Amino acid sequence: MLQQEIYALTEPDEVRTLVGDNGWATLVSCCGGMPIVSHLPVVPAPEGGLSVLGHLARKDAELHELGQHEAVLIIQGPNGYVSPSVYRDGPYVPTWDFVVAHLYGRPDVLDAEQTFQVLELTVEHFESSRPDPWQLDTVEAYARSIAPYTTGFRLAPSRFVAKQKLSQDKPEAVIRRVIDAFDTIGIDHNPRLARTIERAVVRP
Repeated sequence: MLQQEIYALTEPDEVRTLVGDNGWATLVSCCGGMPIVSHLPVVPAPEGGLSVLGHLARKDAELHELGQHEAVLIIQGPNGYVSPSVYRDGPYVPTWDFVVAHLYGRPDVLDAEQTFQVLELTVEHFESSRPDPWQLDTVEAYARSIAPYTTGFRLAPSRFVAKQKLSQDKPEAVIRRVIDAFDTIGIDHNPRLARTIERAVVRP
């Protein structure tokens, strides 16, 4: 991924927050010269730092040869198309505002009990914002009967590359028009991206 200082996201805590807020990830491995790609839920590991816990179907894990070599986990945050008509000034061309992180490392494959703990933590994480959180132990016998068909892993990244391209290169008045466009009900409506730009870019 092209890295430019103006867009670089370098703080590990911000990347951990990105993982916590955007749990549908993409895992990419290279096996026998062929790329293997899977999509899966991930959560920040309880021990802190950039460690991530995830699980995927056992057959997918076998395709990835999980744990045998380095892989990359892609975390995609809020993103959206920006039309030059939003900028108004110019000349400008269309672009895409986005936040993304690439976490590189060799996943540690977890045993059966550790994998079940990952499943529990995953449910807790995604249920935590619901008014009446559902718990995996309400169907524990059933959950344990199908858990062997999944493989859990921990990825403690050896390195990461993260980027937040959020119109930082534009004048503040233009940035505010971008935020307003994403806040307005209509074709550009994307309030999550509006708040992300607001927090990361707008000067106090």
